[in-house]
Amino acid sequence: MLFVISCLGQPGIKNYKQFYGMLRDQNKDLLVLRKFEQEGRTQYLVTDPQELDTRILSAAAEAVKPLTWAQAMDTFKETPYVKAIEAAQMKEIPLQDAGIIHGFPKEKGITLTIDLCPSHKPLDRIIFTSLIKEFQKTEKPVPLALSITGRWMLTHNDDLDWLKNLVKSGDISITWVNHSYNHRVSPTAPLKVNFLLEPGTDMNFEVMGTELAMLQHGIMPSVFFRFPGLVSDPKLISKVLSYGLIPVGSDAWLAKGQTASSGSIVLIHGNGNEPIGVNDFIKLLQTEQKSVKDKQWMMYDLRESVEDEFGGK
Repeated sequence: MLFVISCLGQPGIKNYKQFYGMLRDQNKDLLVLRKFEQEGRTQYLVTDPQELDTRILSAAAEAVKPLTWAQAMDTFKETPYVKAIEAAQMKEIPLQDAGIIHGFPKEKGITLTIDLCPSHKPLDRIIFTSLIKEFQKTEKPVPLALSITGRWMLTHNDDLDWLKNLVKSGDISITWVNHSYNHRVSPTAPLKVNFLLEPGTDMNFEVMGTELAMLQHGIMPSVFFRFPGLVSDPKLISKVLSYGLIPVGSDAWLAKGQTASSGSIVLIHGNGNEPIGVNDFIKLLQTEQKSVKDKQWMMYDLRESVEDEFGGK
């Protein structure tokens, strides 16, 4: 017997760990990514490898077939999830911007990713209110991906509740992307020893600690990961992939002068630290205003963009 646990905040989570396996629910084979104990039950964080959504299921041990990571990759090798993992492995050479950086939507539009790095400043709520205003008649909820850090969650409860209420009201939908817990950064260190490449970084905490914090704050971890600063190396990419996470980069970091084209994965920061990027995005919305009204310029769900790109549609 399986049942879904609603993501309203998960108290009393214990023994949260990596665990790969397969279970069947509603005539679908699902990939198990995590296992934990809660209120006397064994719970599993699972993904549908076709659609890349995630949810929590409770299941009897005999309903779950344990797999190694290699077995999981082979079992689901024809799915968009595994194909995206394999594509990320092939693109692991650059020091910056490894992973998926562009989608292939059927119509003109972009996938918007908003990074919430640690900051003492409040959330740039104008990003979200502007999106809702522009798309309220053509696309509701507006799909977004938010790359969130553990430290941002610690100090922005009101902002997080505000975002969750926008989801609850049906104004936006959010794919929550793991952006590491601490997001350490040095203004002087070279990239090869900066961000998550800083010596002594505990990647298990940076990945798993963030997921646990998400669950404790009532939000659902996704299968996506964004490297702080978009900085990585092959060893770090392999490490993130071993957690079953798909790295997501960007081909349009607006504050750095990169322009968005159809299919772009756009990056802006919503943590109050990047007003240039926010202003550029507002201008982009205004430029495309007529196309939005004519349904010729859309916002795309990150999960659907990756599914379309690697699903052979």
